[in-house]
Amino acid sequence: MIAITSNNVSEERIQEIVHHIEQYGLQAHVSRGTDRTVIGIIGQFEPALAEQLRQMKGIEDVVRISKSYKLASRDFHPDDTIIEVKGIKIGGDELIVMGGPCAVENKEQIDEIARLVKAAGGQVLRGGAFKPRTGPYSFQGIGVEGLEMMAEAGRKHGLLTITEVMTPEYVDIVAEYADILQIGTRNMQNFDLLRKVGTTQKPVLLKRGFSATYDELLNAAEYILAGGNPNVMLCERGIRTFETYTRNTLDLTAVPVLQQLSHLPVIVDPSHGTGRRELVETMSKASVAAGAHGLIIEMHTDPDNSMTGDGVQSLFPDQFARLLQDFEKLAPIVGKKFDTKKNASFVLS
Repeated sequence: MIAITSNNVSEERIQEIVHHIEQYGLQAHVSRGTDRTVIGIIGQFEPALAEQLRQMKGIEDVVRISKSYKLASRDFHPDDTIIEVKGIKIGGDELIVMGGPCAVENKEQIDEIARLVKAAGGQVLRGGAFKPRTGPYSFQGIGVEGLEMMAEAGRKHGLLTITEVMTPEYVDIVAEYADILQIGTRNMQNFDLLRKVGTTQKPVLLKRGFSATYDELLNAAEYILAGGNPNVMLCERGIRTFETYTRNTLDLTAVPVLQQLSHLPVIVDPSHGTGRRELVETMSKASVAAGAHGLIIEMHTDPDNSMTGDGVQSLFPDQFARLLQDFEKLAPIVGKKFDTKKNASFVLS
């Protein structure tokens, strides 16, 4: 249920309404839009409460939200969420590009890739320190040492950093080093992990499970939002279908659909979405054309010798740089901003 007020209602009055709601043992989440303020009400409420709220001074309407995800719904938050990290905005009309290797392999590797990502105009360095792998004998990442290497490379080259966190126990240590926490496809419904990242204020990139529906993805996001963390991004990274030519089937329909259903930024991962280097550039451009707020793209200086074996989907540095130049031309056509030179010289605040 949501209670709607106009933006003319004072902050003091909003807090009085919130206090009244909380007296019933419910949670109240305030969302301020351009034209109205919405108070989302979470929990089991008595039917009489809706009528009480309608009669309170400052409340224009009370509406029941039928969706199981409340805080992630655009009904609750009609304006796009914009997440700002160290002066970089994610969402709205800004296009964000995250680039880097599947995994941090050593200090020299991640430093050189960070330099190349920055020079090309990317804003975020990606890389895994802890790697969830299908097989138990595959390279699993170098752990905390990899976090330290990645954080150092990000600081040196003026990039935000994003890396995956796999268990609740590691959330605090990963949050100490990374600017953005990634929840991978295999952990999309790891509810203990979602609850834990919900207790932080670190931005979270939530990847869609490879068999998950839109509703399931949005309900997973709801766990993080309900925990008190409003800084959530949704990521389409391909789903499992009957087609075997590509690693996954990149569902670009997800971009406009999720933007209709939710206010959260939508990011696309064309690397895992296709699993084929020769398709990454085309599907990246298609993602921008579909209205994505950003992309997370694998890039490696020596993909053929990648320790994870994911080199087949990693771009070479020159391909990555050319692709970002193409984004610069494409972004304005779909109402987005992307400037490689500006990004390359941007200093994090």
